[in-house]
Amino acid sequence: MRKVLAGIETEYGLLVEGRGAEHQVDDAMALVRAYPGECLPIWDYRYESPRTDLRGFRLDRLAFDPEDAKFDAGKTYVEAHEIRSDRILPNGARFYNDHGHPEYSTPECLSLQELAKHDCAGQKVVLNAAKAFEEQLGRRVQVYKNNTDYHGASYGTHEGYLVPREVGFDRLFPDLMPMLVVRQILCGSGSLGDIGNRSPGFRLSQRSDYMVEPANTETLYRRPIFNTRDEPHADPRDWIRLHVICGDANLIPNATARKVGLIKLALALCEIGEAPKWELADPVKAFQAISLDSTYQFRVDLKGRNWTTAYQIFESYFSAAERLLDLDDDLKWVITTSRQLLSDLQLNFDQFRFSVDWAAKKSMLISFAETENPNWSDPQLRAFDLEYHNVDPEDGLHAALEQMGEVEADPDEADLWACLEGVQEPTRAFARGLAIKKFKPYIIRAAWRSMTFRVGEQEIEVDLPPDGSYPSQLAEANDVETFTNMLRGIR
Repeated sequence: MRKVLAGIETEYGLLVEGRGAEHQVDDAMALVRAYPGECLPIWDYRYESPRTDLRGFRLDRLAFDPEDAKFDAGKTYVEAHEIRSDRILPNGARFYNDHGHPEYSTPECLSLQELAKHDCAGQKVVLNAAKAFEEQLGRRVQVYKNNTDYHGASYGTHEGYLVPREVGFDRLFPDLMPMLVVRQILCGSGSLGDIGNRSPGFRLSQRSDYMVEPANTETLYRRPIFNTRDEPHADPRDWIRLHVICGDANLIPNATARKVGLIKLALALCEIGEAPKWELADPVKAFQAISLDSTYQFRVDLKGRNWTTAYQIFESYFSAAERLLDLDDDLKWVITTSRQLLSDLQLNFDQFRFSVDWAAKKSMLISFAETENPNWSDPQLRAFDLEYHNVDPEDGLHAALEQMGEVEADPDEADLWACLEGVQEPTRAFARGLAIKKFKPYIIRAAWRSMTFRVGEQEIEVDLPPDGSYPSQLAEANDVETFTNMLRGIR
């Protein structure tokens, strides 16, 4: 079975004392630039194509949230690369400002647990930058790993999966849509919703109110469940980057691993033409209905007046995978733990909430409200909801739950610091990180798919194939010429 290279890009909520939304872009730029760790500000934008659609066309422009536009009216900004303030870190990760939110993009990983650790390490990067910015500014700076400001704005936690070009949209869309709709049950972060929502109540997913179309290229407005952006971060003749934008930011590491693993499971079935066939009557309606279903029955309407449940959809993928795939340890873990959690949701909620963010948060809020039927519009509960996502362990309520043994523990501190030092897997992120640490003066540009070095009088661009195996011997290269020659030999 093919190993799928994947990564997670998380935009963080930012709150600066005494500052409003009109300062958000400037503050996010300054926060990224304040990062005190080793980094290199030379990102290569040549291969970025956010308006190219997987269905074979290119948009003239992308939609922009009109509410966001109000805060930018009349403002003049510097050039785009200055606004983004991109930094590449020694572990091959990317840290930058994305539309007024500090964003951490993990290095590409093969294993689920390695990716979950790097996602946790990103919290350290953002928090360290926030503390440095706070000292510079003389104001309190708080960062939140969440997906909404609770006033109608949403920001993303995006996943990327490298998929062979031959698979294509026509196979990916029907084969993945059912999993994208039901996955929130096991991976949502929970939310009390936003002011003005049509349906008040607790939601399993912070993103559910913002997913309003089945498929399109947008990410800032008219957001889809299935995003069709065709920006492969690799040779476009060979690769697609499946760009998933409908997931939540998780603080429980195994929820992060499960979130990615469920998509990898669906992808593996899709690639052999054996994914379960479920024709949802209305994917958007189903996504939002599941998020609001406090009965946990999770009925899903199908075309032709039929219906099923999310439980049956999950099991159809699990049983097909066990029957048809040569499962690796990661996907075996996904199936086993997901089945157990779906059983616990119905029979043992205390065990379920230990491993799933929305359930941990909901239990916490009910405890604060001291009633089984709280008023979900209570401003104090909204404040607790937000503080669940505060990444400062001194203030964050998720950190408090972890310390009390109410949720799964984060990786060891030593593991997280090791993640910031480099990548252990033989991926292209390992090579990118090595270059930052050993040959920084020779790097001219770097992106996900390639790096450009100055070797003598020449500029040499080296492709970083996503399916290549990058040997540990790369670390033994003592000069940039040897290093680039070794990289060019990787296929």
